[in-house]
Formats: sequence, C-alpha cells, structure tokens
Amino acid sequence: MKERAYKYRFYPTPEQAELLSRTFGCVRVVYNSILKWRTDAYYNDGESINYNAASSRLTDLKKQPEFDWLNEVSCVPLQQALRHQQTAFKNFFTKQAKYPKLKKKRAYQSAEFTRSAFKYSGGKLSIAKSKEPLDVRWSRELPSEPTTVTVSKDSAGRYFVSCLCRFEPKSLPVVNKTVGIDLGLTDLVITSDGVKSGNPRHTAKYAAKLAKAQKVLSKKKKGSANFHKARQKVARIQAKIADCRRDFTHKLTTQLINDNQVISCESLSVKNMVKNPKLAKAISDANWGELVNQLKYKADWYGRMLVQIDKFYPSSKRCNCCGHVVDSLPLDIRLWTCPACETRLDRDTNAAINIKGAGQALLACGV
Repeated sequence: MKERAYKYRFYPTPEQAELLSRTFGCVRVVYNSILKWRTDAYYNDGESINYNAASSRLTDLKKQPEFDWLNEVSCVPLQQALRHQQTAFKNFFTKQAKYPKLKKKRAYQSAEFTRSAFKYSGGKLSIAKSKEPLDVRWSRELPSEPTTVTVSKDSAGRYFVSCLCRFEPKSLPVVNKTVGIDLGLTDLVITSDGVKSGNPRHTAKYAAKLAKAQKVLSKKKKGSANFHKARQKVARIQAKIADCRRDFTHKLTTQLINDNQVISCESLSVKNMVKNPKLAKAISDANWGELVNQLKYKADWYGRMLVQIDKFYPSSKRCNCCGHVVDSLPLDIRLWTCPACETRLDRDTNAAINIKGAGQALLACGV
C-alpha cells in the first residue's frame, strides 16, 4: 500500500471562510511563537528544544488570557503545526533544507486535520467546528477514506482540500521499449527516438499581462484595500502560470511512463544551474526538477524503471556513432559534425541516444 494526496478545490460558505480564517491565523501565530521561542532559547541559553517541550509550551500559551482565542478553533491543526515545525528542524539539521522561516499572513495558508478532526462519509467532508460539510468539487473518487485532510488557501484566494489516502498501485503492462531523454529549453524533453516535446513557455506567454498587473500594484499605497486587490490580481496570474506548467508536466511524464518500460535521464543540479542570470528564468519555467520527481514516483507506482546517469557524463559532446568526444561544444551549436566519422548530429537527439546507452550500461552492471 502506498499513500497519495488527492487535491480538490472547494468553495466555503461565509461562516466556513470565517472559521478557516481564524484557524489559519491561530496556526500561524502558534508556529511563529514557538519558532521564536526555540530560536531565542538556543541563542540565549544554548538550549535545544524538542517536540515535547514545544507541545507543553503550546498548552501554556492556550492558558494565558491574551491567547484565549486559540481555544476557539480545533486543537488538532495547532498540534500538527508543531509536528511540521519539528520536521522542518530535522531537515535543517540533516542539511536538507534551510532554517525554518516565519509564516506570513498574506502567503499560502494551511491547516492539517487528522481523523479525530474531520468526518468523511458518503462523499461529504466535514471539518471540526464547521456546522455543514465543505462544498468540494469532487473531480474524481477517493480510493479509500482519507487518513489526513489538509485545507489550504493560496495567495490568489482559492481554497483547496488535500486528502491523503492509501491505495494499491496497479502496474502497467510490460512494454519492450526503453528510451533516453535529454532535458532542454527549446524543447523540454528530447527522446532518443527523435521526438521533441516543444516548450509552451508559460512565463513568457503571460509576461505582458503579469508586468501590467505588477505595474498597477507598484503604484498602490502599501497596506491599503486597493493594494491588496491589486496584489491578489498579480497572484491570480502567477497561479495561472503555475497551474499551466504543472498540467503540462503531468501530461508529459504520464505519457513517458505509459510508453516506456525503462527511462534514462541525467542527474541535473537545477539549484546550481539557475545561478546563471541569463538562463535562470527559462530554466525555472522549464520545471526540470519537478519533471524528474514525477518520473520517479510514477515509475515506482506503475512498475517502470527510471535510471539517472552521472551529471558529468559528456552526453552532448560524445558522438553516438563512433564514441568520439569533442573538446568543447558551445550551447549555440545545435548541429555539429563528428570529426572522426563525419556524421552529422543533432545536439539534443545525440545526447538522448547517449543517455539511453549509458542507462542501459548501468542496468547491465546492476547499478
């Protein structure tokens, strides 16, 4: 059994919107207060605070008169916020993430409810303290009853509910086909078969509209009602770009998984690549990191195999016909001729073929 989150949009009533607003605010205050307390304890006294001490601190906060309003919402999201904070500290100490940051009021808001704080029955979902079920747009059925439910509100003002469910993945039929893929900017994915996916360039598509909205925002008085209206308009455009990018990536990775038994790709360091000021925006819009992550978990779900070769492997500079490696190959050269065998090569297709061969070599060696 594996776990998978199913995300749906819902439209709260005015009473539910008020309840969620108070819940998000309480979660944010608890998270920020405990984070500041833990940080001060370490720098002032050299004391490292664990989860149990943080939980006791929350109990003390709820008893104080100035924090009496924390008792007006469900206690489960507040406790879950501390668990998420503990996970954030764990990732920081293992050097997997940066130091936990304070939550902002106008940014993404979320609250997690465990089994004791929500009820799911007959396609209706209710959360604690709410008198009626949420108006969820169920675009697909849940495979099982949710184990946890996360209610969120993005910066564009949209409400979502994410249901974490257990499911048994079904492996796809075995196909006798392997492919190597090269990730690029002109085309996001180039396969060893010569197929090119193209690049929709979602950021460039909405660049003019976004720039106009940001220009209007810059002229508003910060903190005013008109400022927040303009800010939300900018957020809606950015959400549209993110949704389009996510949709395209899911469709592309699903097609690759359905059509191929083994997929070989490079291990790219996107974090280092975006340091290039000329290509940073294009690389970020390409969504390479998310594309590879989706290939990983979808291959695991559906019985496929993803092989990642070393990032320093000269896939573009190596001729796939004779194996000759040229000394240099600038990015502006898209077609080149091998000096050893005089074969005319397409840079991206040649790289994809070499990646496929390297991936098969790794499999043959049992790596």
